[in-house]
Amino acid sequence: MIRIVLVEDQAMLRESLACTIDAQQDMEVVASLSNAADALAATRRSGATCALLDVCTENDSSGIVAARLIKEELPGVRVVVMTGLPEITFVDRAREAGVDSFVYKNVGTGELLGIIRSTVEGYSTFPLAKQCIIPDGVELTQVEIDILRLVCESRTRREIAAQLYLSEGTVKRHISEILAKTGYDNILRLAVHAVSNGLIVPGM
Repeated sequence: MIRIVLVEDQAMLRESLACTIDAQQDMEVVASLSNAADALAATRRSGATCALLDVCTENDSSGIVAARLIKEELPGVRVVVMTGLPEITFVDRAREAGVDSFVYKNVGTGELLGIIRSTVEGYSTFPLAKQCIIPDGVELTQVEIDILRLVCESRTRREIAAQLYLSEGTVKRHISEILAKTGYDNILRLAVHAVSNGLIVPGM
């Protein structure tokens, strides 16, 4: 039996997923939560073998942060992270956290159940295509993404330089490269585009 801790902050979706999972002969939901900050304790307490975590949950808690904590303390627990946002850094950050599989919420229920089963069996599933910052396929480097994320969080150039251990001149040069790649004439306009389209989620 696959014993699942489910974390999803939207009550209707959480209840629907719990009902669907519990209807499976080989699965059961042993804890159902709205806040990822509670996931480790619930996993430990329930003896779960799998955690299904939304990335953005109640009180701005991150399923990716929770996944890292679970994998550090309970490495045998399989972790599947899901999101409905096209945020450009979630997949890479999930890999770094030790997540076993990553799925977007636009998959069908049958596919999600299949991913959970295969993950518990030791197989990993991640999206094939990396999300891009604008539709025509422009890709930014990791440093450029880090800078854009901090711009989206309203950090000044000096604050960005200090946080990333760069000079202000280097930050300015990277911003020029970002604008050249994306075709924007202003980094704040690009930041607004990135946030409004869910490509950057400030604070996550």
